[in-house]
This record gives sequence, C-alpha cells and structure tokens, in this order.
Amino acid sequence: MRALRPSPGSRPRAWQHSSSSVSHHCPLGAALCNAYDARLVVMSGGCLAGLGLILASQATCLVHLYLTMGVISGLGWGLVFTPMVATVMANFTRRRTLALGLAFSSIGLSSFAFNPLFQLLVEKYAWRGALLILGGLSLNIVPCGALIRPQRRSKAPAKVDSASRPSCASVMHRVSSYLELSLLFERPYVTYTLGITLLNVGYFVPYFHLVAHSRHVGFSEYQAAFVMSAAGASDILGRVASGWFSDLGHFRLIHLLSMWTTLGGVFIMLLPVSSLSGSYSALMVISLLYGFCSGALTSVVFAVVPMIVGVERMMGGLGLLQLIESGAGLLGTPLSGFLKDVTGNYVVSFMVAGSFLILGTLTMATLPHYFSCTDPPPPQRRSPDDKDKGLHSESEQINSLPSDTNHSGV
Repeated sequence: MRALRPSPGSRPRAWQHSSSSVSHHCPLGAALCNAYDARLVVMSGGCLAGLGLILASQATCLVHLYLTMGVISGLGWGLVFTPMVATVMANFTRRRTLALGLAFSSIGLSSFAFNPLFQLLVEKYAWRGALLILGGLSLNIVPCGALIRPQRRSKAPAKVDSASRPSCASVMHRVSSYLELSLLFERPYVTYTLGITLLNVGYFVPYFHLVAHSRHVGFSEYQAAFVMSAAGASDILGRVASGWFSDLGHFRLIHLLSMWTTLGGVFIMLLPVSSLSGSYSALMVISLLYGFCSGALTSVVFAVVPMIVGVERMMGGLGLLQLIESGAGLLGTPLSGFLKDVTGNYVVSFMVAGSFLILGTLTMATLPHYFSCTDPPPPQRRSPDDKDKGLHSESEQINSLPSDTNHSGV
C-alpha cells in the first residue's frame, strides 16, 4: 500500500476527490429526521464531519483519506444539509424563499473564503495541520444544531401490526414510511424530480469548464480565474434577489423557477459564443448573467417542494430529490469533457449543457395546473382514521340508495 508522503507545502490530491465520494445530498438524514429529531441528526452529522477531517489529518495512505474524508466526513455532511434546509423551510412561511436565499448565499460566501483560508493553513501548518483545524471548525456544527427548535410532530409514525406481518416486512414498511418512498409513485413529484434532474446535468458544467474554456480561447490565467470569480459573486447576489422577489407573490414559484432555468440555459449556450470573437467584456457580461440566474433558481428549486408534496412529507421529498439530482449532476461534467475531446473545443459542451436546462423547463411544464395563475392547494396526507371515515360515509350512501330509488319510482 503506497504511503502518503507529500511535500510539506503541498496538499494531497485526494482532498479534491475523496470528499465527493459520499454525496452531501442523501435521503438518510431526512429519514432519520422523520424517525427522530432534526436537532439530534444535525448534531450527529457535525460530529461525524469533524471526526472525519480530524482522522484524515493522521492518514498514511490514500485509502485512509477515502475512508475518513469520503465516508465518515461525507456521511456527516449528508446528515446536516437536508435537515437544515427543511428546518429553514419549516420555520418560515411568509418569507420562506428569501430565508432560503440568504441561507444558500452563506454557502457561496464560505466557498469564496475557503480556498484562500485552506491555502493559508497549508502554507503555515502543512496539510495535516490544515485538516486538523478544519475538523475543529466543522465541530461548530454541533452547537449550531443544538439551536434548532424542536418541531411538533403532527402525526405519529405509521404503526404496523407485528402479528399480521412478518418482522422483515414490518421493518421494510417502516423504513419506506420514513424515506417517503411512496412519493416515487406520484406523478407530480416524479415529474418535478425529472425536471430538476435534467436541469442538474448541465447546471455544474460552467463551474468546471468555464476557466478551461477561457484559457482555450486565448485569455490569460488571471482573466480566466476572474471570470469564474465574477460569476460566483453574481450567483450570491442572485440567490438573495430571487428570494426577495419570489416572496412578493406576484408570480408563482414554479413559473419563476422555469424563467430562471430557461435564462440560465440560454446564457450557458452563449458563453462560448461570446468568447469566439475574442471579446473579454462579452464573456464577462454573459458570465455575470449566467451566475445571477444560476443563483436565482437555487433559491426557488427547494421552495417548490412543499407545494408539490405538502409540508408533512417535505423532509422525505427533499431527501429523495437531492439524491436523484446529485447523481445527474455527476454525469454532466464527464459528458461535457467527452464532447470537448471529440470536437476539440467547448462549444458543443456548453450547447448541450444549456439544452439540458431548457429540457428541464419543458418537463416541469407538464406538471398538473402548471398554466394556472394560482397555486393549487398542497396535498394532504390521509390518515387511517380519515380513510375509515371515508369508507363509513360511502357505505351510508350505498345503504340509502334503495330507499331513494323507491321514492323516485313513486
């Protein structure tokens, strides 16, 4: 097994790959929140995230980094992200989209600060000391999770009669209830998930290939990096502005999401076109517009979920959505890289990436009541008591039919 002996001022390549081996968007956190409490789940995720980075600082080979940063720390972040998004949505009703925009803008700001901070830590304390410090910083998630307000449960978990079902079936039924797997059989949720999945195929392509494309068309390394930084800054502004505008209530959220997604796809297609003429200003303007639209749709995409599945199933709906869309996001970048190798440039790559966003918009247009000017009432979960009442009322109506028929015959 190859030992890990980097130079004192370098950082291991596994940092770039192992942290993504376990997706931050997994339904496990949502299922645990449905079974227990979001506060406990987030605090546990914070412990795992910090522990993984601390153990990674003592790694002696790449396998250790994959297990600590990829599995342990990645699992911890997976337990944090979905519950935190759902908690924000559950505690805000009037300004929900703005609250999400502000929350997601903090992610963008921390991303700006992380790269220079990590580089500074590596230069001062080497990569082991840097990972150790980042692990300590990640442990701050634990007190943040402790501040989450406990949510009142509107319903008890579905009970299963152990006498009438085998133990294995009982466990599977309970797990399915916590994961909200029944949503995968509902047309509105499947349609929306498919639309967001198609969107995600092309969404991340500029973040990975815009700098390389700028260098390919002849701009300097500094100019290429500044284009990406400018797009990131406008992304943060778009998240806040979109949240504020959405809460004004002038338009339906699904229509705003469709608008931002379509504009984002168009601007992705224009990124290579703007640079073919060699105009750095044109590339900068299109990058700013793309960054704004990509940030704007981020604030809205999660706010639509409770309108499709209802507030009670929002946690499970978010978990499943993020799992499926994250898988699609992993496909877009290799596809664009393959197209670049085939064609020799990034023009086709960006064209295909933008078309996926537009295709996602067309898919969402098939949602029920999409062209209505008002939101339909969100679906409500029917409890067993409601079903019994419905059956009882139906039986009463059936029993009254013969007497009504006799009266009408007279």
